[in-house]
Amino acid sequence: MSNADLLFMSAVEAAALIRRGKISPVEYVDAILSGIEHANPKLNAFSHVMANHARRSAVAAEQAVRRGDELGPLHGVPVSIKDLVEVDGVPFRRGTAIFADAVGEKDDITVQRLRAAGAIILGKTTTPEFGVKALTDGPSFGITRNPWNLERTPGGSSGGAAAAVAAGLGPLGLGTDGAGSIRGPAAACGLVGLKQTLGVVPREDPADALGNTTYAGPITRTVTDAAVMHAVLAGDGAPAPLSLDPWAITPAPQGRLRPLLIGAKATGLRLGYFARCANPLVAKDVTANTNAMLQTLTELGAEVEEHTEAFDWAEPPGRVLYQAGIAVGMAKYLPKWQNQMDPVTLAFAERGTRFTLADWREAEWARTALFRAVQGLFEQYDLLVMPTMARTALPVGHDAANDQVMVDGVPTGITRQGWTAYQYPFNLTGHPALTIPSGFGTDGLPTALQIVGPWGSETDILRLGAMLEQARPWAQHRPPVHGAA
Repeated sequence: MSNADLLFMSAVEAAALIRRGKISPVEYVDAILSGIEHANPKLNAFSHVMANHARRSAVAAEQAVRRGDELGPLHGVPVSIKDLVEVDGVPFRRGTAIFADAVGEKDDITVQRLRAAGAIILGKTTTPEFGVKALTDGPSFGITRNPWNLERTPGGSSGGAAAAVAAGLGPLGLGTDGAGSIRGPAAACGLVGLKQTLGVVPREDPADALGNTTYAGPITRTVTDAAVMHAVLAGDGAPAPLSLDPWAITPAPQGRLRPLLIGAKATGLRLGYFARCANPLVAKDVTANTNAMLQTLTELGAEVEEHTEAFDWAEPPGRVLYQAGIAVGMAKYLPKWQNQMDPVTLAFAERGTRFTLADWREAEWARTALFRAVQGLFEQYDLLVMPTMARTALPVGHDAANDQVMVDGVPTGITRQGWTAYQYPFNLTGHPALTIPSGFGTDGLPTALQIVGPWGSETDILRLGAMLEQARPWAQHRPPVHGAA
């Protein structure tokens, strides 16, 4: 088997071949590390590569196979970890000069679960400073680039994870999603990304646990890989013992599948289609690819209805919560570090200081109203579908704080209005959302479709994603910049 075939093998296939002794985890990890050495200088996807650790883990994985040990679902499969997630003994920089010398003191619970499933940790992937923007670049580490076109961003803030997986530098990437940061990069790089229901995967590091809007989840090349990795991260739906995440103490039920999705068709499934959320425009090529996906869904038997009634996605209140949170979180660093921080972080923090306590409280109420409004949609529809992004990946160097997003030559606002407006509402409401590739734009970069379901419906949205993947396969496509020398 060639190195290129190894690099672009799905995690599920690799795990099966490793269990049967058909491929060596040592050779597999060596191929991926060679790919990282070849491609990472171009992409800047990894902030730290754990080469020695990965090789030792691969040797141990091979020995376990030979002994006939009980093996986990991801035994011998490499995974990268976004550098907003703590890994014991590994640099924990969080994309900022403030923590340039910081080292993780423990494994995050998501890392613990990946290790317990047999996964091999490859290293840490890049993130913008504290993950605050939808591009992945910063003064402390440079620019992370999209393997489909090095002059475009892979999105953010899990841009390093998405660039790595798209380039074949490991089949699995652990991302985090505070405002679309799993789904945006996955969409920009032609991948699958899942933001689960609030509390299904524990998040034990947010300062505001009860008001949490951040999630950790998979970025992969196939829906099946995302489903397997999600099951591992969710602990098979079991509550986290003595969890520090209040939402994870009694997580939403997992594993249920709508009867309408059991067969090869989706006959009678009611889908609500939203052409736009808070964005004023969507690119023509995105719309064309979305329509092709909707046509496939219709052919599968689903009933697709465009929702044309006015709907308030709470974009201004969402901005209050996001930027005011950044302002409070950054205040303690500004006196010493502001000259070394990302200007976008500083701009968002400054804007956040302008909001009043009344603005903040009203934004919290708006979040509740949005949750209830989205809940109401699921009385009318089984699932929701929409584009994941309003256009393909933005150019590298785009100023997320000030530059207008151009859609078909028309300025449409900064990133959260003009590009990623489909994503943040479901961080606020807690509903699960899956992004899957929908095709390629006229510029040759990926476009994507988002599927959203009721709380606890990960199995449903993954199943519908898998049906679309089978009808319109995408994982055979490989970007021009990848790890195969």
